[in-house]
Amino acid sequence: MSTLDNEVIKEVKSILISQPKPERSPYFSLATKHDIKIDFRSFIQVEGITGKEFRKSRINIPDFSAIIFTSRNSIKHFFRICEELRIKVSPDLKYFCASEAIALFLQKFITYRKRKVFFAKKQGTQASLKDVMKKHVNKEKFLLPCSISRKDDLPNFLKDNGFDYSEAPIYDTVASDLSDLENIFYDMIIFFSPLGIKSLYHNFPDFKQNNTRIAAFGPATAKIIEEYNLRLDIKAPQPGVPSMTMAIEKYLVKVNGKKA
Repeated sequence: MSTLDNEVIKEVKSILISQPKPERSPYFSLATKHDIKIDFRSFIQVEGITGKEFRKSRINIPDFSAIIFTSRNSIKHFFRICEELRIKVSPDLKYFCASEAIALFLQKFITYRKRKVFFAKKQGTQASLKDVMKKHVNKEKFLLPCSISRKDDLPNFLKDNGFDYSEAPIYDTVASDLSDLENIFYDMIIFFSPLGIKSLYHNFPDFKQNNTRIAAFGPATAKIIEEYNLRLDIKAPQPGVPSMTMAIEKYLVKVNGKKA
């Protein structure tokens, strides 16, 4: 993927969002309102390890009395592994989830009302999940299904607080194949994670920003954009601009001249 070589074009007529296309999105109304083209394309994808690879970890799932789920991916790949290896999940297994939404996703795999399910009371906060788990620190043997490239904070918490636990890396997030975008140009690309930027350079090592505006959601994404010496044109969230769509609209009003 490359960008146009002439002077920076102020008006934005096309945007690439580095996420899968949703069924509903405020970006759709944004495209109509400002008469611009908005495409969705996931820059990253999740790949699960095989049952054969899992066996090498020598983790025996029935040995554990509790399991920690931090994402829907961890749930999907845990039960996939169990099915592939014909492991019967105990009805007495306790589930600790990072949010209520993740806990409710368990309904696809278990009889939810008959299971012991705990979740963080504050949506999406690991601090809340940790508070819930501390009440069970000396009562359970925990399994943490996770990504191969998982973050350190939760494992460090488990270790530092004396939890009896094991990690089970069962999937990983990798770069998608974006080769079909090589000769397609966008006025703006929106990124939501550092992995999206890494995928961009994995696919196009010689990428030059030139005229393309780059938008970033979250401080970690903004930081890696700067580390790659790219120009960060739009950043969210910011005071008064909590969402990426609001930040994009504010920018479009500025450069395209259409009132919000």
